[in-house]
Amino acid sequence: MANQFKVLILNQISPVGLKRLPAERYIIGKDVTTPDAVLVRSADMHKLDIPASVKAIGRAGTGTNNIPVKAMSARGVPVFNAPGANANAVKELVIAGMLLAARNLRGAMEFVSALDPADPSMEKRVEDGKKTYAGFELAGHSLGMIGLGKIGCLVADAAIKLGMNVLGHDPEISVDAAWSLPAQVKKASSVAEVLKNCDFVSIHVPLLDATRDLINVGNIGQMRPEAILLNFSRDGVVNVEAVLAALEAKKLSCYVCDFPSPKVNRHPQVIALPHLGASTGEAEENCAVMVADQLHDYLEHGNVLNAVNFPAVILPRESNYRLAIANANVPNMLGQISTVMAKAGLNIHNMINKSKGEVAYTLVDVDSQVPQQVVDLIAAIPGVLAVRYLPLEP
Repeated sequence: MANQFKVLILNQISPVGLKRLPAERYIIGKDVTTPDAVLVRSADMHKLDIPASVKAIGRAGTGTNNIPVKAMSARGVPVFNAPGANANAVKELVIAGMLLAARNLRGAMEFVSALDPADPSMEKRVEDGKKTYAGFELAGHSLGMIGLGKIGCLVADAAIKLGMNVLGHDPEISVDAAWSLPAQVKKASSVAEVLKNCDFVSIHVPLLDATRDLINVGNIGQMRPEAILLNFSRDGVVNVEAVLAALEAKKLSCYVCDFPSPKVNRHPQVIALPHLGASTGEAEENCAVMVADQLHDYLEHGNVLNAVNFPAVILPRESNYRLAIANANVPNMLGQISTVMAKAGLNIHNMINKSKGEVAYTLVDVDSQVPQQVVDLIAAIPGVLAVRYLPLEP
């Protein structure tokens, strides 16, 4: 009988994604006990007692702030996400946010909704009032991009097609993102350069210690008084108090974000949307499919792709017998693992080892069955975090 895996669901996950986990091998549900994996969207896992049986966590989205990543790393548990799967949805919302601000659409809609349809002078009031909401076109204006990952590249491309001039800054840009970046994007050497030179500034960075309060009281004053700041990234990358002070001092025109809060709600110069960035059916399906495929490949074959705390490790199967080993990234781990296998008379057919931060990960294909005693001996090596034996069914 083929191995069966149990997957605990903490949020509603698109059925399109769940279907990627074959029903004959996967038990999936919200009441699953001793799960092998957890699928989650926004549920806060920090206060959960995550069972020792969990071998992987999949986040059907991009951010993993709701998952205790560091604690999972210490247990040798990869945390997968779905970078880029919701990129188009976020891109379209950013463009919508720019248009909302540039064309004064929120105020215009509120004005129209307040009109009495029974008032015979309604048409005249519309004509008299519309001049209050005159805006400007995006074409010819400048957009500053802070962060040029998948979403940033798509926003930049859309803005260029709308006739905007784009200035981008991302010291950590990946090779794939660099290839995707439109040639018309001009490079900025710093965040300050972007803030000083653009009519719109859009932020697309993850929330890390290094990016928290990236826009703050110390640099927001560098923006143009007529500038519009957009944050569809994470709430914490922008210091809200600094934004409100800049708006009050007329050093900033408008703040558009996806993060409502008591501080910004109903502020006349803030357009706050209710976390709509990835809220499309297409994005939810894309995220669920991507993360389900990654969990499937990890649970059955040990391959790792798009884990925030593990290196990317892909090894095509050349043997029916495979070991997957997570360990602390310290010297001589491979030597100790190889020694245990050699003493057991196991011949290594193929091996790959990579590291990321404090975690290293190894896949080993061997030419014969691996006894449980060998698995236990490897697991007992100081520094080994987790060992899995992944034989293919005959």
